[in-house]
Amino acid sequence: MKVLVTATNYSKYCQAGKRILEEAGCEIVENPHGRPYTFDELKEIVGDIDGAVVGVDTWNEAVFQLAPRLKALARFGVGVDNIDLEAAKRHGIVVSNSPGINSSAVAEQAAALILSAVRRIPEMNSAVRKGQWPRPMFHELKSRTAGFLGFGAIAKKTAECLAGFHPRMIAYDKFPDMEAAAKLGVEMVSQKEVLTRSDIISIHLPATPETKHLIRRETIEWMKDGVYLINTARGSIVNETDAAEALERGKLAGLATDVFETEPVDLTGPLFRLPNYIATPHVSAETYENCQQTSVVTAEALTAVFKGEEPENRLA
Repeated sequence: MKVLVTATNYSKYCQAGKRILEEAGCEIVENPHGRPYTFDELKEIVGDIDGAVVGVDTWNEAVFQLAPRLKALARFGVGVDNIDLEAAKRHGIVVSNSPGINSSAVAEQAAALILSAVRRIPEMNSAVRKGQWPRPMFHELKSRTAGFLGFGAIAKKTAECLAGFHPRMIAYDKFPDMEAAAKLGVEMVSQKEVLTRSDIISIHLPATPETKHLIRRETIEWMKDGVYLINTARGSIVNETDAAEALERGKLAGLATDVFETEPVDLTGPLFRLPNYIATPHVSAETYENCQQTSVVTAEALTAVFKGEEPENRLA
């Protein structure tokens, strides 16, 4: 079996999973680009692959039509908005993901971005390196309300990370876990209450038609003046043009994001000229621990399908 790995740095950080595939007799083709594949790149190589360990590249009808041998996709992560599940079903392609493994990694990034935004750490670092000595004032988190849009595994761990700073914490989730919220001292409220009451909003929602551009001019106007917005979920949730306008006029005090509407990013976009915008290159899940564990789960999912067995975490 021939397996394409579109997730990056596979040989470097995913030895455990790679070993499982090799011991199963698989030929492995790794991503040499250090970024997601484009369609033009995929179309040149998918014709003879039997399975793929998928990063955030787009897998849709156009790709599947070019991959007649493709039997399984194992998503190296949780979100599958980059995979057309219905098209995969039509082509008899089994799709699985890796839920729960990256929760700690992404939560740490969310907490780091919250602190970096509120304390303006990148901006202060840049100023000192230029010989400047600014004296900004900050609010301590214990006086702030942190709101979570979505309260799944990652948001819960982010709440754990923030708990030691003693902010008030509120959250919205379509299927609220009241028991977990109570244990963490988080008040479950409506989505609009998170938007209107929070000083810091951390996004933890999936990418769906319902959540596309949830954060836009209209909903930003519901927010407090000077709110901080953090996104480690999916870029499609935030309308970047509206967010840039809100940052420029001070409605948003800061935006920190690890995800973007288009990846790789367009550096000519309006956000990149703003000092209160913090961007990291979709690296929340890039930890040694997550890569090793997820490599095993994805490799086992592919080998199960190759043997005619049912993989764990099957979605299609």
